[in-house]
Amino acid sequence: MSGVAYPCGDAPPAGAAREVAPGVLWIRMPMPGALDHINLWAVRDGDGWALVDTGLRTEATTLAWQTLLGERGGLGEGGLTRIFVTHMHPDHVGMAGWLAVRGACRLWMTRLEYLMCRVLAADTGREAPQDALDFYRRAGWSDSALETYRARFGGFGRYMHAMPDSYRRLHDGETLRIGGHAWRVVVGTGHSPEHACFYCEALKLFISGDQVLPRISSNVSVFPREPEANPMQDWLDSLAQLQRVIPDDVLVLPAHNEPFHGLHARLRHLEKGQLRALERLREALRVPRRAVDVFEQLFARTIGDDPHLLNMATGESIAHLNYLLASGEAVMETSADGVAWYRLADAAARP
Repeated sequence: MSGVAYPCGDAPPAGAAREVAPGVLWIRMPMPGALDHINLWAVRDGDGWALVDTGLRTEATTLAWQTLLGERGGLGEGGLTRIFVTHMHPDHVGMAGWLAVRGACRLWMTRLEYLMCRVLAADTGREAPQDALDFYRRAGWSDSALETYRARFGGFGRYMHAMPDSYRRLHDGETLRIGGHAWRVVVGTGHSPEHACFYCEALKLFISGDQVLPRISSNVSVFPREPEANPMQDWLDSLAQLQRVIPDDVLVLPAHNEPFHGLHARLRHLEKGQLRALERLREALRVPRRAVDVFEQLFARTIGDDPHLLNMATGESIAHLNYLLASGEAVMETSADGVAWYRLADAAARP
């Protein structure tokens, strides 16, 4: 897109690390699926390395970490001093427990991310709760989709090692000393409850996690645990906040895709894209629709029957719909079979 540049070249292979700024290393770990990688960042911290994010718990990631931390590995000299995790999703936190034990080092996270991660990991092995089944039935899921969800429920913890039983809490706005530089914690919302990003003014670096990605848009979803949530408002507020507090001359180090320049152009592009999607949704709601009926207006790809895509698309659709409900632009009515139907509020539907 216009205004965004990628100055760092190709990513390092799994098990390797490459310097992108003085004392800052780019590490890429493999992931199964269409989004086949995650970027991790290591910052020189005294004699060792402070790590930001950890990768999924998989055999391929474990082998890559053993190489990196080995005698000849990119992080072998000094090992890990601290583990910072931006947020609770398994591709970011999955190896944190394993690395904390191996390196005898502390986990640093925001409170909501740490606690929510522990709650979701506790679902492993449980049956799908009735509240969750009712949530997706209201969204318009078929009986077969609900049965697939029931069979797959509890998978969150499968790609995670057990979390450490204690952690050091990160606070929005606090300044951390990592090695020879000050890094400010900047919390974002919408994609996850209390997502930590890290800004170093001296190095002109911004480690953005999933809060800002250069080529793809972060998932903003509503989940069964908080069905009336309005994460879309949180997301839009967060995009505006980042434009206010982070200068445009930083090199952004994201969790996916490549490091890039052009933060403010990307933030404006994300905001405009979201507002256009909401406008398409308003037009669609001139007739009553379920959450599963608005995929075409919100997504550029076909969702189909893939359980993972259906879950993400439904969560995002409800996030958009809840935004319009919260602003009074839409109303929701539940039919006798428990399905939620959304339409523009009378005032908003007038020409």
